[in-house]
This record gives sequence, structure tokens and C-alpha cells, in this order.
Amino acid sequence: MSSVGPALEQTDAHGVSWGQATRFWLWLGCMSFGGPAAQIALMHEELVVRRRWISEKRFLHAFHYCMLLPGPEAQQLATYTGWLMHGTRGGIVAGALFVLPSLLILILLSWAYTAWGNHPWGQAVLWGLKPAVTALVLHAVHRLTLRTLKERWLWCLAALSLLGMLWDLPFPLIIAAAAATGFYMSRPLLRQPTGTTALTGAAQQDIQPAEPGGPGGNDRAWLDDDTPAPPHTHFSQQRLVRAMLMGLGIWGVGLGLIVLLFGWGHTLTQMGGFFTQAALLTFGGAYAVLPFVTQAAVMQYGWLTASQMMDGLALGETTPGPLIMVVAFVGFLGGHSQALFGQPWLGGIVAACVATWFTFLPSFVFILAGGPLVESTRQMPALTGPLQGIMAAVVGVILHLAGVFARQTWLPGGWHHLPDLAAVALTVLATWLLIKKELSVFKLLGLCTALGLGWQLLV
Repeated sequence: MSSVGPALEQTDAHGVSWGQATRFWLWLGCMSFGGPAAQIALMHEELVVRRRWISEKRFLHAFHYCMLLPGPEAQQLATYTGWLMHGTRGGIVAGALFVLPSLLILILLSWAYTAWGNHPWGQAVLWGLKPAVTALVLHAVHRLTLRTLKERWLWCLAALSLLGMLWDLPFPLIIAAAAATGFYMSRPLLRQPTGTTALTGAAQQDIQPAEPGGPGGNDRAWLDDDTPAPPHTHFSQQRLVRAMLMGLGIWGVGLGLIVLLFGWGHTLTQMGGFFTQAALLTFGGAYAVLPFVTQAAVMQYGWLTASQMMDGLALGETTPGPLIMVVAFVGFLGGHSQALFGQPWLGGIVAACVATWFTFLPSFVFILAGGPLVESTRQMPALTGPLQGIMAAVVGVILHLAGVFARQTWLPGGWHHLPDLAAVALTVLATWLLIKKELSVFKLLGLCTALGLGWQLLV
């Protein structure tokens, strides 16, 4: 892919400075559009190919570890690389700057949505965006199916997970059952390993190997394959335990303060507990998290409606950063609708920040605590079977989400009303453009917005 980065900052004899790295992470947080595949490919282009800050093998080693974790893999990869370069403060800055621009933009968009979402022009824009969102989810199902469902048992597992969602089975139960099935099916005595499809993810095909030399003729990276491990990457049990306890303590203090100030039944307390659970149990990227978030936020807690969830996803697609930042929209509407602190906009901002904090805190703990262990072993855990099962189940879960969004888009008045044929046609067109023509997400959203405005003017 072609780079759109700032002027190249080559490493000097002393390596990459703190200022260089911070400027890059801020730029990345502002420019990382297009979902995890595009974000990871962009990081590879900038860090491995152009700047030569990290070697190909080290980058892919970190990438594979992040794919094993629940949560947003692109943000975790940025955190891991920042930690590898400059220790704990580097990881925190890299991960935070990957999220903060998107959070600020989404808070503004959420406020605009509550202020003007019911305006005719706002409705026209959202009418065009909803088919695009449905098409994006269908496209995710298509891509994940091609990469994951390589064997018959994986197809069966995907179908069973879809039935489980239709029967309203808890999402964690579906994932746990899929992992157990994958572990059983991958036992050496029963079958040979089936590869690492579940580990590579959507971004692997977009990563092109770095050519020796890179810009400026320097054929070695600052952190090369044989570069001595920095002291902060040395593994020790004491450091692992200390990092985990510190992360658990920060989580406990944050949630404890909310409980102390507002009580156990308050919306902010519910958000802290729920988004922590979502961060720990959702494998497979943002589209795997969304069904879990939709199921709870819409049906269990009533923070927003299914239609509003679609609108939030559409807004999230237009911003940089991880797609799971839609949790900020969910939090804003949950706090805004209940007028926390007597001010709807203030309650929305606080709730958006709470949702974001508890969603991303576990990712920082995973990286800062587990990074030294991963660097010391330089080998991947044997989790191929369970991950294959989880990814197969995720296909069915995301397909169910596509059905929920399609119903909201095509039957806005419910089952007893005629379908919106124009919305159906726009969904089909958008899906075709994504799958067959490989149209970029940004161009698709712009096209659907323009078509939505034009159609509403005609009718």
C-alpha cells in the first residue's frame, strides 16, 4: 500500500527518540481509517518498510501475539510496539494516542447526533448510511468465511453459533463452547493441525514483506532480529505479577470510585462492569464484539435502540482509530438519555469516557504484563485449535448481527409493514461494491450518504 505518512524520520546512532515516536503515534491515531486490516498494514508500511524502526520478524511476532488476545488487535499492536521501543511509558502513549483522537471525534459526533439526528437532513444522511453499515457487516462475514471455514466441522460450528444467537444464548457461552470444540477437534491423536488461519486475521494479506535496505539504504532496523533485548523486555515472574496486580488495582480503584459515588445500580457502574466483560471475552475483532455489545446495550440495559446502534456504527466507520470505539457512542447515548448529573451532554461525555476506559484498560494490561513473556519465548502458544473454533463461531455471530441490522434497515416499520425496497437495493449495491469491486470504506460511506440525500429529496 502507498504511504501517506509524514516526512520520513530515519533512526540515528542513538535510535528512535521519544519525540519522534510520540509524533508518529499521534499521526497514526489521526490517520488510521479503514478498520484493523488497513491499520495494521499502515503500521507495517511505516514502522517496518519506511522508517526501519522494527524488523519484519519482530513486527509479525508482536502481531501474532495480539491476534491471540481478546480486544482490538490494531490498538494492541500499537501498544506492544510502543512498549518494545520505549518501555511502559512508550506502550501507554502509543496505545492512548491510537484511541484518543477517535474518542474526541466520536463525542462530538454523538452530541451532534442527539442534537440534529431527528432533523430531516440528518435522517436522510442516516438513511443512506444504514445500508452501508449492513453491507460492511456482510462483507466482514464474507471475508472471515473465506479465511476461517476451511473444513466441514468449522461450517457446522458457525451454523450452531448462529442458532445459538437466534435462541438468545449468552455470547460468552457460545465462545466457550466453540473454544472447547476447537480444542477437541485439533487434538494430535484425532487429526493433524490445520494451519494458522485463525491466527493470521484479515490484515495478514495486506502485509507485504519488507525489502532489505528501505529508504536511505539502511538494511538493518533499529530493533532488528538480533538486536540485544532491552532491559525492560526481560521476563521475570515478579514483574509479571506486579504488572497484573497494578492493572487489577487500577481497574478496581476506578470501578470502586464509581460505586462509591453513585451506587451499584447506577448506569456508570453497569457500564464499567459490562465493558470490562466485553473486553475480556470478545475474540475476533470489532465485528465480533459488536453482537455482544448490541445484545446487552439494546436488550439488557436499554441504553439505546437497535436503530441507534446502527447509526453509531456508521459514525464510527467515519472516524480514525479502532472500530470498537463505537462503545463511546453507546456510552454517550446511555448517559445522555438519563441526564446524568442533571446535564444530558455532560452525562453523555462522562459515560463515553467510562465506556472507553473499561474497554481498553484490559488491552494495556495484556501487553504490559505479557510482553516480556512473549519476548522471552519468541514462540507462539499452541492455541490454533481453540482459536479456529472461536473464529468459526464468530462467523455465525456476525451473520446474526447482519440480520439484525438488515431488519432495522429494510423493515423500519416492523414485520407488519412493507419493506423499504430502496434500502434493500442500496444494501445490495453497497455489498456488491465492497465484495466485487473492493471499494474502500470511506468511498462507500460517501457514496451512500450522497445517494441517501438524493433519494430523500426525490421522495
